[in-house]
Amino acid sequence: MDHLAFIELMGEWGDALGVAVIVVGVIWGLIRFPLDLSRQDTDFAYTQIRNQITRTLLLGLEVLVAADIIRTVAVSPTLQSVAVLAAIVAIRTFLSWSLILEMEGRWPWQKSQSTLK
Repeated sequence: MDHLAFIELMGEWGDALGVAVIVVGVIWGLIRFPLDLSRQDTDFAYTQIRNQITRTLLLGLEVLVAADIIRTVAVSPTLQSVAVLAAIVAIRTFLSWSLILEMEGRWPWQKSQSTLK
């Protein structure tokens, strides 16, 4: 196996890992939801599953971006493929920021309330 085929395979494994992280994290959140409901109130359980899924999506997006970078930069570093990568990274970065805003109620570059005190 030549090195380009190996790098392409690593990119594909990265994609599979990113999807697996998202699927497992969502399933784990769904399994924990009834347990949280039995121990706490509905608002707590909802917050827990929402945060679990958000964290899972953030981690999965990071793995998918890494796989795209590996595949684009190492396998086919043409101007068009780098432009497509830049667009993908921009979209996923926006999604990550939106998820953090949803989960924490602040933008990623803003200090949290706990560090302001």
